[in-house]
Parts: sequence; C-alpha cells; structure tokens
Amino acid sequence: MKLLTFIEPKTNSDPGTPRVGALLGTEYVLDFERTVPDKGARASVNLLDWFDLDSSLLRQARTVYEKFAKAGRSDIEAALDDQRILKIEQTRVLAPVPNPEKVICIGLNYRDHAAESKMPVPERPVVFSKFSSSVIASGDPVVLPASSAQVDYEAELAVVIGRHCKGVRANRAFDYILGYTIINDVSARDFQFADGQWQRGKSCDTFAPLGPFITTTDEVSDPHKLSIKMRLNGKTMQDSNTNQLIFGVPELVEFLSETITLKPGDIIATGTPPGVGFARKPPVFLQPGDVMEVEIEKLGILRNSVMLQPS
Repeated sequence: MKLLTFIEPKTNSDPGTPRVGALLGTEYVLDFERTVPDKGARASVNLLDWFDLDSSLLRQARTVYEKFAKAGRSDIEAALDDQRILKIEQTRVLAPVPNPEKVICIGLNYRDHAAESKMPVPERPVVFSKFSSSVIASGDPVVLPASSAQVDYEAELAVVIGRHCKGVRANRAFDYILGYTIINDVSARDFQFADGQWQRGKSCDTFAPLGPFITTTDEVSDPHKLSIKMRLNGKTMQDSNTNQLIFGVPELVEFLSETITLKPGDIIATGTPPGVGFARKPPVFLQPGDVMEVEIEKLGILRNSVMLQPS
C-alpha cells in the first residue's frame, strides 16, 4: 500500500484540510476519511493516527484499500461519484507526513561517502536532526537562503516509524516500521561547516523534501536492496544501492530507541551515498532553476525545483 497525504484545493483562501489516503494504481486516491467506518464515530482524528500500526483506523484503512484494489470498474466509478475515490489531479499531494514530530538523520552512513567527505568511517551512527518546519512535498520548491552560496543535495532512504518504539532490539525493529519514503537532505554547507555543528545548515525552511508517498513494509521485502539515484537537471550525480549502508535499518532503530522514544510518523533519514556536490571537483552547488530528482526503487521519484529566497 502506498500512503499519501493530500488536500482538495478549493480556493486560495480555503485550501482544504489535509487527509490521508492510498494510491490506487497511478490515477486515483482512495480517501480514508470518507471510507473508514469508525472515523465518523470519533470527535477528531489526528493525522498521525493513520500512521499508527496499533490504531484501528489503519487496520480498517487497509481492509478498505484491499477491497478497492480488487474492485471492478463499476465499483470504482461509483466511488468516484460519491468522492470516496478521487482522481489524483483533483488533489494536491503534500509530504506524506507533513509535520512529523521528529526528523532524525544519520550522517556518513555510506562508506564511500565518508571517504569523499574525508572523514573516518563511524564506529556508531552519527545522529543529527532537521526541524519539521523544513519538510516540504515533492513538487514544492527548495528555497536557497540569500546568505548561503553552498547549498547541496543528499539523496536518502527514509524510514517511517509505525508504533511507539522504545528500547527495541534490532531483531524486532521491522515490527515498528510503517514503511519507507524518500528524503532529500538539502544542506547549506557554508552554514554547516562554519557553525561547527550541523543543525542550522540542515534545517533551513524547505530543506527536507519528503515523499511522494510511504510504501508500506509489505511491499518492500528488504530495504537494504534498493537502487538509489539523484539526478540534477537530468544528470545522474548519485548512483548507489542501500546494500552499501554501514548501519542498516534494524541497527538504527535499536540505537535510536535505546534513548529516544520514537512515535508513529517519526522519520529516520538513513544517510546519503557518494556523489554529493561539495565533494566534487569542482564543487557543484544548487542554483535557481535547478531541478532535483531522487529516485529509489519501489518508492517512486521525489522531484523539486530550486529557487532563490525572495527579497
């Protein structure tokens, strides 16, 4: 199942309330809010409830999805008529988790990337974070700060947590994962290196493009066997495979959950492969008008243009 968050644009003053649904093929969105029976009995539903593996909402959503995934054309047309299903062009797709509580990032998690960064291979995961205010959707522009001249791209596999997770061992980690998506860990290198720590350079507004959807774990048998590519204006800049991760997904869940409570909708960005802009000779930094595409096998394509911060 491919989960996404969307709105139905109405007017500029009333863009609609974000809702969660699932892709049906490539043309349609199944709207969970209009199809899950128990939803109507609740006074309110937090968007993150739809990402909770222990929630009855998500279990019912999967049942409804499986029904429509096997439905005939007449059933689809009936659901289109009463708007339980929408044509994707009727929606604006947001980041799959538009406002995650935590975006936890892992640095130097590909051996070759550590080498190109002229840093030793870490003995334990290197952890930093991005503020949730940096999250944007596929299709939204990345905005270059006027005071930075060295903004870089980083293609990464992102893990989406699916249940309350504390002190979880690696051999049980997959029980706590909802699915996987794509993140571009956009980074202002001049901020990052001048500050002596990474928070500001990683957390500028728009510096965490995320999406376009969450592919649930039943569709990804092994997250460590996925092709990962980054294209800048059509030119491939990063081309690797998640089998090159130093610390795999279960090890990261165990390491983080030892001291940090992970919750449904939390994002773990697992690190980037070699080929980033600052390590190239000459360096390549993002410019207004650039188009970035991050493609990960089974997870789709995350596409974002680049623009300069308005004066």
